[in-house]
Amino acid sequence: MMPNQKNIMTRYSFIILMMVLIGIAIICKAGVIMFAERQYWKDVADRFVKENVTVRPTRGNIISSDGQLMASSLPEYKIYMDFKAGGHLKDSLLMLYMDSICDGLHQIFPDKSKAEFKSHILKGRKKGSRNYLLYPKRISYIQYKEAKRLPVFNLNKYKGGFHEQAFNQRKKPFGSLAMRTLGDMYPDIEQGAKNGLELSYDSILKGREGITHRQKVMNKYLNIVDIPPVDGCDIITTIDVGMQDIAEKALVDKLKEINATVGVAILMEVQTGEIKAIVNMTKCADGVYREIRNNAVSDMMEPGSTFKTASIMVALEDGKITPDQTIDTGNGVYNMHGARMKDHNWHRGGYGVITTTQTLMYSSNIGVSRLIDQNYHDHPEKYVQGLYKLGIASPLHLDIPGAGDPFIRMPNKNNWSKTALAWMSIGYETQIPPISTVTFYNAIANNGVMVKPKFVKAIMKDGQVVKEIPTEVLNPAIASPKTIQEIQVILEKVVSEGLGRQAGSKQFHVSGKTGTAQVSQGRSGYTNGMRQYLVSFCGYFPSESPRYSCIVAIQKNGYPASGGGMAGPVFRNIAERVFAKHLAQDLQGAKDSTSILVPDVKHGDIGAANYILNQIDIRTTGLSNSYSIDKPVWGNVTTNPDNVMFSKKEINNKLVPSVIGMGAKDAVYLLESIGLKTRLSGMGKVKSQSIPAGNTIRKGQTIQLRLN
Repeated sequence: MMPNQKNIMTRYSFIILMMVLIGIAIICKAGVIMFAERQYWKDVADRFVKENVTVRPTRGNIISSDGQLMASSLPEYKIYMDFKAGGHLKDSLLMLYMDSICDGLHQIFPDKSKAEFKSHILKGRKKGSRNYLLYPKRISYIQYKEAKRLPVFNLNKYKGGFHEQAFNQRKKPFGSLAMRTLGDMYPDIEQGAKNGLELSYDSILKGREGITHRQKVMNKYLNIVDIPPVDGCDIITTIDVGMQDIAEKALVDKLKEINATVGVAILMEVQTGEIKAIVNMTKCADGVYREIRNNAVSDMMEPGSTFKTASIMVALEDGKITPDQTIDTGNGVYNMHGARMKDHNWHRGGYGVITTTQTLMYSSNIGVSRLIDQNYHDHPEKYVQGLYKLGIASPLHLDIPGAGDPFIRMPNKNNWSKTALAWMSIGYETQIPPISTVTFYNAIANNGVMVKPKFVKAIMKDGQVVKEIPTEVLNPAIASPKTIQEIQVILEKVVSEGLGRQAGSKQFHVSGKTGTAQVSQGRSGYTNGMRQYLVSFCGYFPSESPRYSCIVAIQKNGYPASGGGMAGPVFRNIAERVFAKHLAQDLQGAKDSTSILVPDVKHGDIGAANYILNQIDIRTTGLSNSYSIDKPVWGNVTTNPDNVMFSKKEINNKLVPSVIGMGAKDAVYLLESIGLKTRLSGMGKVKSQSIPAGNTIRKGQTIQLRLN
């Protein structure tokens, strides 16, 4: 038995040795998997087993009151290469098609040469990187699809290695138009909104996240939806793209002319409080005016002479004065409790004896301050209480984050001096944002009814309005009907007979008040270094049946400084062009039976032009009658005596198109939709463009358009 026993021990030893070797192999393989192949198996696991995966909803759009898309979420991508995916076969294909791939990438991204792409890809191949960034910038969906069609890149990511990282990017088709009011998102919009309406209505726009998991069903792995995502709602703003464009161009032209530092314009619908246009322009270091901050709602500044209207209204309402009451302003210089007060014409001898109405017509500092000081010097709190009753000091609680609240201090022994009342009455020692000033004047235009400024008129889901935002009345009567009527007459005379003449129009009557104020430099006072001025005009039109109120406020350094002469013309330009939008003439009554009146039609979105012409029975050729606001049809126009001919033109997203003959809105929309930035000068049709048509597009390049 000894030999058999020996054989058995030998076999046992062999088996034990084999088990030890297998164990060592298992431990080694486990080590390789845990360390050397960790990322690979993690990717495999992620591919097949995913629990509680968050699904992002699509953020809602911001739409203008006239149905134009002002902000929308579009995907952007970063593209990568996994050089280990697909093994030896993929690597052979990559080397075979290397020149073709690099040439294609250069065509899509012309800022990098074919040689640069080749060197870059070979460097990643040598490293064996699994997540190698092919192009440093984010790219559009169109660019991503073009890259995806290249050889090797067109294989699935596990065979070809080409893969992407998607980002939701917020885009504004009209570029910088009303940019600060609409608001900004962080570069990756999943991080949320920064400011403006994007932030105010973030909970409505962003929607609700969903949850999915990956599960094997009948030998196939499927994404199972546990909680479906709910896309965000759209919001319809009160902004009218056409009116915003009018206000912005009128303001910027004047800012350039007088070399101003900051400019604001707000256009408000009288009865509803809807903000139809709001412009905030700041001069940047490169001399270009841009929307940097929402000055219209946040600038806390002494308003100057536009505040005199409120002072006179307080005294009229209290029965202290009448419109025809006289006051002696002397030679234009007056000793007001030890401090010299001047009228703007003091060097010409002043205004002498004038009426209450004329104190506003000529914006007399002495006249207004003496009327208020004579009646309220012993009880200044009654004057301030009167201002509060008018609503000019009331917080507006706007939809825009960062909006300032008016500050008008109530007198007490610790904060009041002998001159405080006089200077407060002419717009100093107070802080009123422009939006509050125009809201006050809007109430005058609205026969005493003060309504809250409104930036959003409705919330929409899947094309259906789910909630309308009603007009909110802040004060049903800021003053008695008698006082309102008296101040309306005075404000009309300011424009027709006084210093506000340059804000007036030959087409309709305008009412309002000029304003010119020195800007305080804080502790340095008003006269440290170069003096700064706020020139403004605030009013409404047409005077007989007010439809819109408007404020124009401009900050500039040094003389000359005139509210009527600088802000007034901007107000007039805005008012006339906005008013023209509402003129509806009866063509049938304006022509004889044999004539055909064909309007001048611009190149651009010929689909929209065709739709309008069909509505007024003008014959057109070259285009069907179907029209979608979401899909512009670009082309040129030929106007004949009895019809309009349209000819379509294809837009090549790689080449700069010609926008000569287009209106500003169509030109900006087209150019910025294909990746160019625009700068405009002048008004009317595009007469020239700085980058000739046919040049290769370089994304982010700025093209200058001259209009005439």
